[in-house]
Amino acid sequence: MTDHVALAREFDAERGRLVALAHRMLGSRADAEDAVQEAWIRLSRQDARAIDNLPGWLTTVVGRVCLDVLRSRRAQPEAPLDDALPDLVVSQDEEGPEDTAVLADSVGVALLVVLDTLRPDERLAFVLHDMFAVPFAEIAQVIGSSPDAAKMMASRARRKVQGAPRSSDGRQQQREVVDAFIAAARDGDFERLLEVLDPDFTWTTHRPHAEVVRLGRTEVIAAVARGRHASVVARRVLVNGEPGVLTWSTTSKPLSLMSCTVVGGRIVDVVALVDPTRLASMDLPEPPIG
Repeated sequence: MTDHVALAREFDAERGRLVALAHRMLGSRADAEDAVQEAWIRLSRQDARAIDNLPGWLTTVVGRVCLDVLRSRRAQPEAPLDDALPDLVVSQDEEGPEDTAVLADSVGVALLVVLDTLRPDERLAFVLHDMFAVPFAEIAQVIGSSPDAAKMMASRARRKVQGAPRSSDGRQQQREVVDAFIAAARDGDFERLLEVLDPDFTWTTHRPHAEVVRLGRTEVIAAVARGRHASVVARRVLVNGEPGVLTWSTTSKPLSLMSCTVVGGRIVDVVALVDPTRLASMDLPEPPIG
């Protein structure tokens, strides 16, 4: 076996962790894959024998690549509102042995939205330390700061992230809550909607060139009442590894995509995409038959 083949195998063993790290940093699976590929290119140009700790070296390189991407985004003109929502990966939500792996690799939409509000160095410090347990001394080398400064960055980021809703329920309970929400909305069961929606419920809708935020259950229930007799088909799906709802018209045209955060048996947050052009460009499950 050549040294290059052995190095490639060692790199492949780290690839999953590196992509997960880059995804949390960049909010885009495609950008994360590009960052990891850049790390491989840099590694292939190195004398691997001079690298004492390959996982640590790769973490540093991917971190720096991500930091450069985030700083470049900041330097560019402000992105349009319809680009403010991170990448959405949608799949069928079917119970199976892969559930644990999906949960472990998921990055909730609500969390990604909050991470996008952080400064690049804050995001890197938080992701590396709080999500991947990288020591502050190593984080400081990536950022180009002291360990104390890296610790302060992570602390600032943590305070901002603490306000993001994060699911605390098991996968099956989340499914049951989302299914109850779909049934209550379909049947116009407003009492059941009150049961499944948290009193401090937040609904953020991303439309072309606009973002609408609704607070509390009252507006959502009113919206359900207005659309009660609309011909809409809905099914539960996974959105970035968390339960959500995808709706279609009776002609199978995608109408909306919702990511739901379930805490304590209630939906506390929904991030919705209502953008025909973007929905049409996404790889989405088929509507249910019948």
